[in-house]
Amino acid sequence: MNFSLFFAHSTWIPVAIAILFPTLASAATPPKPQNSSRPVQVPDNLNPNPNPLQFPTKPQEVQIQGTVPISLAQALELAKRNNRDLQVAILELERSRSSLRESQAALLPTVGLNSSLTNSGNGFTSNSSEASTSFNGSAQLNYDLYTSGNRQGAIRAAEEQLRVDELDVESTSLEIELNVTTEYYDLQEADEQVRINRSAVENAQASLRDTQAREQAGVGTRFDVLQAQVNLANAQQLLTNAISDQQVARRQLATRLSLAQSVNIAAADPVQLAGLWQPTLEETIVRAFQNRPELQQQLAQRNISEQQRRQALSQLGPQLSLTGNYNLIDRFDDGVGVTDGYSVGIQGNLNLYDGGAARARAAQSKANIAIAESQFGSQRDIIRFNVEQFYSQLQANLENVQTSSVALNQAREALNLARLRFQAGVGTQTEVIAAENDLTRAEGNRITAILDYNRALASLQRSVTSRASR
Repeated sequence: MNFSLFFAHSTWIPVAIAILFPTLASAATPPKPQNSSRPVQVPDNLNPNPNPLQFPTKPQEVQIQGTVPISLAQALELAKRNNRDLQVAILELERSRSSLRESQAALLPTVGLNSSLTNSGNGFTSNSSEASTSFNGSAQLNYDLYTSGNRQGAIRAAEEQLRVDELDVESTSLEIELNVTTEYYDLQEADEQVRINRSAVENAQASLRDTQAREQAGVGTRFDVLQAQVNLANAQQLLTNAISDQQVARRQLATRLSLAQSVNIAAADPVQLAGLWQPTLEETIVRAFQNRPELQQQLAQRNISEQQRRQALSQLGPQLSLTGNYNLIDRFDDGVGVTDGYSVGIQGNLNLYDGGAARARAAQSKANIAIAESQFGSQRDIIRFNVEQFYSQLQANLENVQTSSVALNQAREALNLARLRFQAGVGTQTEVIAAENDLTRAEGNRITAILDYNRALASLQRSVTSRASR
């Protein structure tokens, strides 16, 4: 997603962006809806076994066969297809749809059939062994004419529960998108740390070769060689830790995407600013209040409790139902034909006293209404805080990107000068090592600043946007 950004008190930032990141000029546009983009193609071997109950039983089944580079768009597509939490939320939504259909069935009458075939006689000890066979059949129809609001309350509560689960699918999808995006940036950072530390090892190895050559030529000291060896050992240790962190980041994202057991992934996208954000802080807060599914969920929960309160009180009101019955009786071999009959009536029921149970249930629902209203207020405050937090982080990290980019260029120049001074005999090995460490730190700081900005942007988008409002 691409946005445009403007901070009123930092007017130099857009100019610096245009100079340092010219490719972002086209990024300052509102994002297109996700459903309008073309389908993302992902390798088939990344999809897991369709049987969720299957698990490997042999070591070779979990052995990594290869590493597949994927883009962030592909990672999001895999999460949409395979993430278990999202699948559970969708199944719960289907369950709520079935529950609504069950509640709506009360709008229709119920019809039933009963039949029996009976053979009867005088018993085994009687001289008369005549037996008779008879058939008895009946059909019943029942329909609730008036339920004092119980039927309507049940249907509306089921409708609100369906709305809650629809919003839960939306919220789960947005949360998974944020988690996948954040973990993808973590993987990018781990990959870059491996690259930076490999470069640091190469620089340390070059410095060690230089000091050893100077020692052999008689213009260097053993102390310089020892310093270079220690610096190389430290760089190798940092590289080993970075490789371990890279493996952990790969497996963490693979777990989030529910990938196949025998594949690993790497980040294919380059590290760069993910986009820009244009709305002001106040506009962002208002948009978050309008779009966040969590607020709508609390309102739906309040409506559910209100309908449950009405259902409870309906038990104190009159209940009217229509009943119809048709009977068919035939006794075989009695010389009499089939006899039948019917009955139609209206039944009424009024519960005069239930010990206060209905009003107690209504009081519980009333308390649940107050709880939902209080939780709505708390959720509203949390949403505002999240927006303000991520907006501030976005602004600070963008400034850090500019600062770290300048520092990186300065660190490279400083290392070149330190090496030239050392080769000319006017500098020391300590200066070279310090300049190498400064360069490594500057490269890491720039990568961290960019990815922290991307994380803040993803979190801000999660705090504001909602698919249902697009």
